[in-house]
Amino acid sequence: MSNKDGMNYAPKGKVNRVVDEGEFTFGVAALDHGHINGMTNGLLEAGATLKWVYDPDPEKVKEYREQFPQAEVAESIDQILKDPEVKLVAAAAIPNERSALGNRVMKAGKDYFSDKTAFTTMEQLEETKKVVEETGQKYWVYFSERLHVEGAIFAGQLIEDGVIGDVIQITGFGPHRLNKESRPDWFFNKEQYGGILCDIGSHQIEQFLTFTGNKDAEILHSKVGNYANPDKPELEDYGDATLVGENGATFIFKVDWFTPDGLSTWGDGRMFITGTKGTIEVRKYVDVAKEESGDHVYLVNEEGEKHYHVSGEVGFPFFGEMIKDCIDRTENAMTQEHIFKAQELCILAQEKAIRVKN
Repeated sequence: MSNKDGMNYAPKGKVNRVVDEGEFTFGVAALDHGHINGMTNGLLEAGATLKWVYDPDPEKVKEYREQFPQAEVAESIDQILKDPEVKLVAAAAIPNERSALGNRVMKAGKDYFSDKTAFTTMEQLEETKKVVEETGQKYWVYFSERLHVEGAIFAGQLIEDGVIGDVIQITGFGPHRLNKESRPDWFFNKEQYGGILCDIGSHQIEQFLTFTGNKDAEILHSKVGNYANPDKPELEDYGDATLVGENGATFIFKVDWFTPDGLSTWGDGRMFITGTKGTIEVRKYVDVAKEESGDHVYLVNEEGEKHYHVSGEVGFPFFGEMIKDCIDRTENAMTQEHIFKAQELCILAQEKAIRVKN
């Protein structure tokens, strides 16, 4: 796992099988983003069986099979879709191609697991909603900054336990390292990546909905800019937004591509959560100048001050819950409504954004 490059950040956790070998088989297609490795790790650790991999680029397939040699190389996506053993297809396509691939997968009778952001336009989202309704299949999205971060999962558990009362405000920080030279061309094409709020902003908005228990929110204000990359005019290297949820909880977040070279990891992702009886701060990937390890959670409430280091302690329950939801046709991992709402709001934030710097 590369700790310096968020594009190839692929967490590994405890093996917690919810199914036996061969009970839940999946295939992998579209290897355009390195998140597919983290998605695969999560599925395998929950007991899923990897059967196929396909990408038109043989070099990408070779690199993938170096990590997951059990995957057979499919000659086409159709070969995966026609396999009756395959229950789910995981994919990390170019962002503006993710929904069309998902629609194709679902029409073939398989559930779909996409990297975020799974949509770049409202038209894509509306079309996929129709396909979900028509087919009854599930369209999952890999919001890795919550689902694959033990500190964030633990913070959610503390909130559920009521240790800080009702959540009234969240402030989110999502800086990323740019690594401009290693990025593919599509990364700098706004039509393809969707804009910074649509892309990495999707992590932030999904967490806000989850931690505040909101099913909807309003975008009050958003802005984007390109401050330091004039050679890539379609890149947005900074974005922020302000939201208010149905229950009155508010959210301010900022995302950027300005992680300093001296930081030991790809981004100092943090979240500060204010409740009526306390506060939680999550330092996801590093505790700057103190510990290079991540998953630090700081809790303050009426009982005092506490620091939890939960790396290797919490695990990643989403993947097992997702598999069971696919088998049982339930919605325990997260609801389809929640997924679509998080994606809708990040698209709206992007559409409404004021351009503050070219």
